[in-house]
Amino acid sequence: MPKKKSSAKRNNNRLIKIILFTILTVILLFGFFVGICYIGAFGKLPTYAELKKIRNYNASEVYSTDNYLLGRYYLENRTNTNLNEVPPFLVNALIATEDARFYLHKGTDTRSTFRVLFKSILFFNKTSGGGSTITQQLAKNLFPRRSFGVLTIPVAKVREILIAKRLEEVYSKKEILSLYLNTVPFGENTYGVETAALVYFNKETNKLLPEESAMLVAMLKGNSEYDPRINKKAALERRNLVLAQMAHYNYINKSEAASIQKRPLIVNYRNLSHDEGPAPYFREYLRQTLKKWADENPRPDGTKYNIYTDGLKIYTTIDFSLQTYAESAMKDQMLILQKEFDKHWKGHEAWVKNPKLAQNEIAQSDRYKYLAAQGLSKEEILLQFKKPVETKIFTWNGERELTMSPLDSVLHHFGMLQSGLISIEGKTGFVKVWVGGINYKYFKYDHVTAHRQAGSSFKPIVYSAALEKGISPCQFYANDSVVYTAYDNWTPRNANRSYGGYYSVVGAITHSINTVSVKVLMDAGIENVIDLSRRLGFKGDLPEVPSLALGSCTVSLLEMVTAYSIFLNSGKEVTPVFIRRIEDQNGKVLYTGGPIISEESFISEKTSEEMTAMLCHVVDSGTAKSLRNQYGFSSEIAGKTGTTQDHSDGWFIGYTPDLITAVWVGGDNPIIHFQNLAMGQGAFMALPIFAGYMHRLYADPVFKSAQTSTFNLSADTRESMKCPDYRAAEFKSIIEYLEKKKETIGDFIHRIFGRKKDGK
Repeated sequence: MPKKKSSAKRNNNRLIKIILFTILTVILLFGFFVGICYIGAFGKLPTYAELKKIRNYNASEVYSTDNYLLGRYYLENRTNTNLNEVPPFLVNALIATEDARFYLHKGTDTRSTFRVLFKSILFFNKTSGGGSTITQQLAKNLFPRRSFGVLTIPVAKVREILIAKRLEEVYSKKEILSLYLNTVPFGENTYGVETAALVYFNKETNKLLPEESAMLVAMLKGNSEYDPRINKKAALERRNLVLAQMAHYNYINKSEAASIQKRPLIVNYRNLSHDEGPAPYFREYLRQTLKKWADENPRPDGTKYNIYTDGLKIYTTIDFSLQTYAESAMKDQMLILQKEFDKHWKGHEAWVKNPKLAQNEIAQSDRYKYLAAQGLSKEEILLQFKKPVETKIFTWNGERELTMSPLDSVLHHFGMLQSGLISIEGKTGFVKVWVGGINYKYFKYDHVTAHRQAGSSFKPIVYSAALEKGISPCQFYANDSVVYTAYDNWTPRNANRSYGGYYSVVGAITHSINTVSVKVLMDAGIENVIDLSRRLGFKGDLPEVPSLALGSCTVSLLEMVTAYSIFLNSGKEVTPVFIRRIEDQNGKVLYTGGPIISEESFISEKTSEEMTAMLCHVVDSGTAKSLRNQYGFSSEIAGKTGTTQDHSDGWFIGYTPDLITAVWVGGDNPIIHFQNLAMGQGAFMALPIFAGYMHRLYADPVFKSAQTSTFNLSADTRESMKCPDYRAAEFKSIIEYLEKKKETIGDFIHRIFGRKKDGK
């Protein structure tokens, strides 16, 4: 018996020694592992000095003149916020859920840390998680994990512990909370609580309700799993668990938690991607301008501002309300037009039946370029384009996901009518609205800056040059068909194919009479019109031919509103301005913009007034009269319609005493057009967008006074317009007419009224 006890005792001692040796070995291995992590074997640890200089990428923000956030430029969609702006409820929810002993530890929670470390180091458990304090999570956010195979989790945990210890020595608890809340990811390339509040609830952090604060904290457990937009049920359960945790740790009482848990989960989602949101075409144009500005305006130390990371605040001239009205007006009209267009061409689409045209469109698509980069031949790519796949397409009833061939998808989008609109303050040049197309996600081409044939919208430039040459608004021209032999025997034709009689200058522009417009051009001098156009800033093709009078030149909407500004500014031109101010992330003003008005007068004040009076006549009784008799406007509006050959481009340029607005409608390719003038003219395609925009504007109490604004034309100008638009014969008075006819007044009266000379 003694021998057995002695043997058992020796076995126990041996077991104890093995356990102690194992523990010591583990401690030594753990110490060695921590040591090699500390000295940088798996990557250099950030120094204390580097930690003090932590600076997150901060998105630059673009604001409208009424301080609405239009969008952001970013690598990481983040806006830093001060902890004082974060509701205490959100901070308490975070601590109760993620790190209950946050204020008691120095970066690590010992109990949970050892649990996770032993699991991951001893068993190489890649899925071991939990145990991370807020400070450790901050370390993870600031210094993302790298892959080291089976050692990935152990290395990551040790590095995060070491970095967390240093963070606690460098920053206060309040500063750590602030850093965490500004770096934590919420999915969808959204970083920081300020951006998340805007994305999911469309409000600033300091305006979050308790249930909204709890929801944001709930998402930290799993961005996708608890996304309140996608997985509402799971998100609601997780939100209520956060509230229960707050009650458990006495941040709120149980009855308050129960009350908030009963509240519905309401999301006001706002996508802050580059492709969506208000004024996306404008933001892209602005982005290119800002990059150029950054190159030309470095910091005092010579380094350049980065619009994606420096957190600049760009305050633009865009008015969010007006932008919304214009986008809405365009959508309403384009929905109607596209339906008519599809019925108009149904089964006879020229672009579908033209293989060469279809191939050109295919070659410009992203899919084609990708397949070509993979080494596929043209023939192989075309075969790929005929195979049905799951794809998304744009429709006016919303984005649709269908099974269709890429070829059909390309042709579908190719057959969409496009539109552009820009609206500026006539006196300052401040750009208030910029709508470059119907949908930026699917159609990136900006029609505000694109050059298209101008049609009759160019005629006011021709008539301005004529008035400058001394031609009177009441000078009459024969409405006859003339062959211009010096220009390849070209003959202008009127849209209605009606000829005969005589039109005054004011009547010719009012009714857009082509035959007379060409004669006015020739009297003004083609060279003079081209010279005026160039000085006004037209950069496109300006052919030195009589058809220039009919708008055979190419212009952009941006150029058009700029040129028309001379009519509102006594002959002086305003340069479109779209940036009011740029600030750095600390509020320091880096740039201030203001009105830019030309020193020279391009036309006289008299001519500018006469042109405005004539363009008012276009609206009152000419090609734009639908603004009066159909759309019911009674306010002072001047404007000009425009339609090009084959009805490929429809224009309307309209202005009030306050705003100049240019609208264009057509296809990306000129082959996309209506086949008749009734539907393809500017008055049918583009003018209704202007009308819809102005109706919305006038209905807004902020802009209601705009309805009573007047052009304040002089008495002389109004008097100069007092002549008929048209007359059947060329005479200046009844006396002159009778002299030509060799007829007495008595004979004329008797002839007109059918009476005999004897009075019977």
